Amino acid sequence: MFDAVRNNQRIVQLFLALITLPFAFWGVDSYVRNASVGADFASVGDTKISAQQFDKAFREQQDRMRQQLGTNFRPETMNTPEARLALLNSLVDQRLLLLEAAKGRLGASDDLLREIIGKIPALQENGQFSMARYQNALAAQGMTQPQFESQLRQDLTMQQLVGALGDTGIVSNTAAEAMLRIQAEERQVAELRIAPEQFADQLRIDAAAAQKHYDENIKQFELPEQAKAEYVVLSLETLLAQTTVGEAEVKAWYDSHQERYQQAEERRASHILLMTNASAPEAEKAKAKAKAEEVLKEIERAPGKFAELAKKVSQDPGSAEKGGDLGFFGRGMMVKAFEDTVFKQKEGEVSGLVQSEFGYHIIKLTGIKGGKQRSMEEARPEIEGELKRQAASRKFAESAEAFSNMVYEQSDSLNPVAEKFKLKIQQSNWLPRTTNPQIVAALGTLGNAKVLASLFSDDAVKNKRNTEAVEVAPNTLLAARVLEHRPAAAKPFESVKADIEARLKAQQAAVLVKQAGEAQLATLQAGEDKANWALVKNVSRLQGRQVPPAAMQAIFKAGVQKLPAYVGVDVGGNYMLYKIMKVSQPEKTDDNQRKVLQREYSTMAAQEDFGAYLAALRARYKIEINKSALETKERQ
Repeated sequence: MFDAVRNNQRIVQLFLALITLPFAFWGVDSYVRNASVGADFASVGDTKISAQQFDKAFREQQDRMRQQLGTNFRPETMNTPEARLALLNSLVDQRLLLLEAAKGRLGASDDLLREIIGKIPALQENGQFSMARYQNALAAQGMTQPQFESQLRQDLTMQQLVGALGDTGIVSNTAAEAMLRIQAEERQVAELRIAPEQFADQLRIDAAAAQKHYDENIKQFELPEQAKAEYVVLSLETLLAQTTVGEAEVKAWYDSHQERYQQAEERRASHILLMTNASAPEAEKAKAKAKAEEVLKEIERAPGKFAELAKKVSQDPGSAEKGGDLGFFGRGMMVKAFEDTVFKQKEGEVSGLVQSEFGYHIIKLTGIKGGKQRSMEEARPEIEGELKRQAASRKFAESAEAFSNMVYEQSDSLNPVAEKFKLKIQQSNWLPRTTNPQIVAALGTLGNAKVLASLFSDDAVKNKRNTEAVEVAPNTLLAARVLEHRPAAAKPFESVKADIEARLKAQQAAVLVKQAGEAQLATLQAGEDKANWALVKNVSRLQGRQVPPAAMQAIFKAGVQKLPAYVGVDVGGNYMLYKIMKVSQPEKTDDNQRKVLQREYSTMAAQEDFGAYLAALRARYKIEINKSALETKERQ
C-alpha cells in the first residue's frame, strides 16, 4: 500500500533526517495552523506565519548549520536582513504548498505515520521497533506527540505535492537524442596563443605614473583601523564544567522520577488477518468473518500449523511471509482491540477472532519481555548530566544579568568579572574594523558584528572602557576591552611601489595582447593564414575540459558553413586563436549517455516547472511580508 513511499529515495532521506526529532503516532494536529504569540511575520492567504513559527525555523536552521560547519559556524552570518528574509520566503513557499495540498485533500494517514516511524532504524532494537527507544527519544527532544505528528504529516503532504510536480519534467527520447547529437558534435581545431610575455620588452612604467596611480587609488592601499583586545566569555558550558552534583541530589531525583527509568513491558505476537473495509457491504464483512472462523477452527485442530496458515491465508503483506510474526512491541503501537487482546494473553495462547478497523485477526502470543526498572547506578550518568545541566542553566540565567552589570559598572577592567565567575581572560590578535562577513567570520570567538562595533566605539577606544556584554551564541555572553589601537592609515608609497608597477605593466600587456590578437584574427579571416598553428585537437561539449570555457563557447558559436573558420577569445590575459578545420557528428549515439542526458534535462525541466508553479501560487494568493518585524528581530 505504501510502495510509492518505500521506493522514493528523497522521502527515505527525509525520514533519516527526522530521527533527530521527537516521535509520535497518535492524535491529530493541524499542519496549517496559526500561532498567536508575538507579531506576525507574514500572511499567506488567510493564514499567518507568526514570530513563534519563524523563531522555531530560525533555530532549526542554526542547528543544521552548526552541525554541518562545526567550529566554522558563525551565528551572525544568519542574523542579517538578507538571510532572515530568505528564511521567511522559504516558510512562505512551504505554506503555499500546504494550502494547495489541503485544497486538493492531500494528507497522510495515521497508518502511514505508524508504518514509517516504526521502521526507522534508530528506533529499532534487534530489528524490531523498541518502545523504550521511542520513549527516550521523545523525552530527550522535549516535544509533544501532536507536535511531531503535525511536522511529519506536513512533510509527507508536501512530498506528495512536490513528487507529483516532479513527474511533469518529461523529456522525450527524440528530444534527448537531438540534444545528445548537439552535445557530441566534434570540431577539430588548431590553437595559437598570444601571451603577455611576448611584449615584455615593450613595457615601460615611469615613477610618475606609479605615483599618480597611488594618489588616485589611495583607498586601495589603506590599512583598516585595528585593535588588540582582551575578553572574557560566560557560557553555559563554562558553568557546566564548574558544576558538581551531590549523592543526595542524585538519589532524590531518582526516587522522584523512577517512572523515567522504567523499561515498559513488550510482547511478541503473530497474527493472521482477513481484511475488511469499514465501508464494505455487510455481506462482504460476513464472508470475511466466516473465512476467519474456518481458519480459527483449523488452528484449534492443529495449533502447530499457525505459521504455515499465516503464510497461506493472511492478508497482511508485511507479516504473512514471516508466518504472521510482528516482533516485539509495547503498548501504544497497535490498534486498541489488538493491543487489549495481546496484553491479556498467556504465552503460547491463541486468541479467538479479534475485530479491528483492518478486519479479523487471529492472534498468537509468542513472547513476553517483562518491564524492568533501571537501578540508580545504571541511571547515574544520565541523572548527573541532567542535574548538572539544570543547575548550570539556572546559574547562567542568574549570572547573565550580574555579568552584564559588572562589566558595565566596573568598566575599567575585566579582572573583577573574571574573578567573580572564575573565567579566563583571553587575548586576541590584531582585529580589523570591518563589516565584511567573510573577514568577520574568520576572526574566531570575536568574529561578531556587535562585538567589533563595540570594540571600535569611542567609549572603548578613547575612554578605555569595557564593551557591553554581547550574546555571541545561545547561552554565551562575551565582553571585551581594547589593549592597543591603530588608526586607519595608508601604506607608504615606497612599500607598494613595486606592486603598483607590476599591476600597471600587466594592464599595458593586456592591451597589447588584445590588439595583436584582434589584428591577427582579422588577417586570418581575410584569407591570409601564415600562422604557426599548434596543438591540433578534437573538442566537443561532452568533453569540455580540452579548452577553457570561454574558448569552448567561441568555438561552437562560430559559423562553420565555410572551413577553415577562425575565432579569437581573451582567456586569462592570453589571446587565444583557434582554426576550425573539420566538423563531425557521431553516426551512432551511446544509449547510456542518452539516458543520463534525458534524466538531467528532465530534472531541469521539473525544477523549472516547480519554480513556475511556486510563482503562480505567489500570484494567486495574497502575500504580505512584515519587514518591520524582520528588522526588529535582526536588531535584537
